[in-house]
Amino acid sequence: MTRSSFTRRGLLKTGAGVGAGLALPTIFTGASWAQTSGFTNAPEGDTVTLGFNVPQSGPYADEGADELRAYMLAVEHLNGEGDGGMIDTFTSKTLDGTGIMGKKVEYVTGDTQTKSDAARASARSMIEKDGAIMITGGSSSGVAVAVQALCQEAGVIFMAGLTHSNDTTGKDRKANGFRHFFNSYMSGAALAPILANEYGTDRRAYHLTADYNWGYTTEEAIRTSTEAMGWETVNAVKTPLTQTDFSSYIAPVLQSGADVLVLNHYGGNMVNSLTNAVQFGLREAEANGKQFQIVVPLYSELMALGAGENIAGIIGSQNWDWKLENQLGSRYVGTNAFTQSFGKKYGFPPSQAAHTCYVQTLLYADAVNRAGSFAPCAVVEALEGFEFDGLGNGPTLYRAEDHQCFKDVVVVRGAANPDAQTRELVDIIEATPVEQVTYPHDHPQFAGGELGSCNNGA
Repeated sequence: MTRSSFTRRGLLKTGAGVGAGLALPTIFTGASWAQTSGFTNAPEGDTVTLGFNVPQSGPYADEGADELRAYMLAVEHLNGEGDGGMIDTFTSKTLDGTGIMGKKVEYVTGDTQTKSDAARASARSMIEKDGAIMITGGSSSGVAVAVQALCQEAGVIFMAGLTHSNDTTGKDRKANGFRHFFNSYMSGAALAPILANEYGTDRRAYHLTADYNWGYTTEEAIRTSTEAMGWETVNAVKTPLTQTDFSSYIAPVLQSGADVLVLNHYGGNMVNSLTNAVQFGLREAEANGKQFQIVVPLYSELMALGAGENIAGIIGSQNWDWKLENQLGSRYVGTNAFTQSFGKKYGFPPSQAAHTCYVQTLLYADAVNRAGSFAPCAVVEALEGFEFDGLGNGPTLYRAEDHQCFKDVVVVRGAANPDAQTRELVDIIEATPVEQVTYPHDHPQFAGGELGSCNNGA
């Protein structure tokens, strides 16, 4: 763990452990969590500690590194350093550079390793030992679901980072957990009309699917939406999250009768599987009298960067893109402010992982300010049904029934000549309107989950 805070002299490393003025960490045994001042880790001094739990190793480490950059930038802005970023464009005006409720923001970090057990252990340590009052981060839905459940038990708020599985705000939803990122259903709803227009409705699809909850719900969402428009699913094969060479999975595709390969992979898995698919000649292949196509439901520019020229022409969906405001106009105000702030600090544009983590941090801080309390149940009340704008996605709703954000979904295609130097890696096809990707909270793909009651840590 590393505790850091921003001062007016810049980033100050203050070492591990609880600094002067911080509330003493709570200690818990089993499901019983101690509390002070009515809720877990109530801040008693002039600082407040947030826990940033990201994959610093494993297949999603690139996303984790960008998430951590964004979290550091958010802390800087909350504490009145830098240019303020999206604080100035955010329609809620409670954030004024004086921290959260006047308390200076500090943070601790952990490595999820893209493993649920490691992520829970890391989050538990940040809550127990470091006094973190809010946990955020992750680039795996398995991690998000595991840590969200822990935070519900602990009585702290979980502001999910990059998690796309329906389960996070579906069957595994929790009252103390909130997701800004879009989900598998939304990808299917946004992509299906584009795929029909681009490739026709008479297609045969072969799915390779990461073997954990994100892969399962993404495969289900894409299969449901594409089969509804006429596609046939030829086969669906699970692949281990730890897999690095997908050659043995790609080889059977050309003999399967399929003419579309759907890669339900993310991060380094997607880079490797797409590279293997191109090496096996799928990009130039023909099947059933059609040009063979490859689809990547969940896209990111970090993946495009890793895939290089192999990404050219590949269609997928994103939560956000740094070119949105320039290409599609002021509906996506905040995009340029964040891109410029991030780029000035780090030298390159932010990813969607960076964006959603930065936004979640601001949304939490704003909810505390609006509630006038750090108590989790007060924060829950402030976020449920909250409508806002100016954070880069257009008008957005945090739905009360499932704590899922609803906003436009970006559909992209890999650039014909991807440029790593400028990060011009994907072209925006459209921003699918939020109305097209909205669903009832009890939709079958999200069935079985109940928020339950918020937990202050009693």
